[in-house]
Amino acid sequence: MNSADKLLGVLGLFSEEQPEWTAEQMMKETGFTRPTLYRYLKSLRETGLVTSVSGSAFSLGPRVTELDYLMRKADPLIAHGQSALEELTAQSQCSAFLVRWYGRKILCVSSLVSARAPVTSYPRGRPMPLARGAISRAILAWLSKREQEEIGGSNLAEFARMGAGETVDQIRATLRRVRKEGVAIAYGEVTPGVVGIAAPILDAGSAPAAALCMTVAETEVTPKQTTDLASRVRDLAQGISAKLIDTDNTKHSAQESRMETR
Repeated sequence: MNSADKLLGVLGLFSEEQPEWTAEQMMKETGFTRPTLYRYLKSLRETGLVTSVSGSAFSLGPRVTELDYLMRKADPLIAHGQSALEELTAQSQCSAFLVRWYGRKILCVSSLVSARAPVTSYPRGRPMPLARGAISRAILAWLSKREQEEIGGSNLAEFARMGAGETVDQIRATLRRVRKEGVAIAYGEVTPGVVGIAAPILDAGSAPAAALCMTVAETEVTPKQTTDLASRVRDLAQGISAKLIDTDNTKHSAQESRMETR
């Protein structure tokens, strides 16, 4: 590991399960010597990425909040997808989400709520389940065969519990059906009594970059309404995909033009 990797490794220790770490815990987890660890902690504290808490422990610092604000202003997914959230919440008593797919995580980056008594287990910033719910299947359906097999094999018990298949081949068959329909629907898999509807937002290479999702109480929708909402979520997600691809193409064209004039 180079220095940058080691520095990021310290930041990567912080999680929902353990948001605070002592220096001794960090050294045990990373294998760093005390001088090495404190050199990285000094840099992280000076930039505000880490701060001291409870005297001898460390947590993420205020710079993370500042970066989150800047990300919200600059993220094209939020810029192009916000109108879709507004439309869905105007049409139904629901919660609507934009979620990013990165690494092996699904993370909500923006949401709107119109439900009278909203219930969600995964607010902005909290990673969502990888083997449960409509969002998971909407994204996994567009991954490569190798990625599907790796994720399916690592989460067989959870997929089986959700009725998505007891073997990797069965899981992939479920994902092929989702891909054919262009949208996924799940009943109470993440939050009991809630219907989740999600469709992928694809990049120029037809890989999943994100997803558009809405959740609504099962008592608020009929099967026909659920089908109609699924079609609308799919269409809106496709529209966001087209806008993101167009934005990327425009940026690339501008970069090429600047290079040609040099």
